[in-house]
Amino acid sequence: MKNYTKYIKSNRVTQKAAALKYNSQTDSAPVVKAKGMGIIADRIIEIAKENNIPIKEDPDLVEILMQVDVDKEIPPELYKVVAEILAFVYRLNNLKSET
Repeated sequence: MKNYTKYIKSNRVTQKAAALKYNSQTDSAPVVKAKGMGIIADRIIEIAKENNIPIKEDPDLVEILMQVDVDKEIPPELYKVVAEILAFVYRLNNLKSET
């Protein structure tokens, strides 16, 4: 399986964003690779766009991810919701490779 990075953002009063990375060969769970508010969130989103990485807007999820330390795995309570997002990204990447 490929190595996926996923950026999740929130449009609450102060912009927040978090980036997830998951490699099924080396990671036991997705890992928070970046997170931030304001200008940092803007930069995370900008990098995602520059690299054609899908962005999922989910204010509740980003609030929880903001509590996870960078380079730490997400908590088990988030496995299902993040798995659904990664499955969506995987399908998108497959569609792109077929065209």
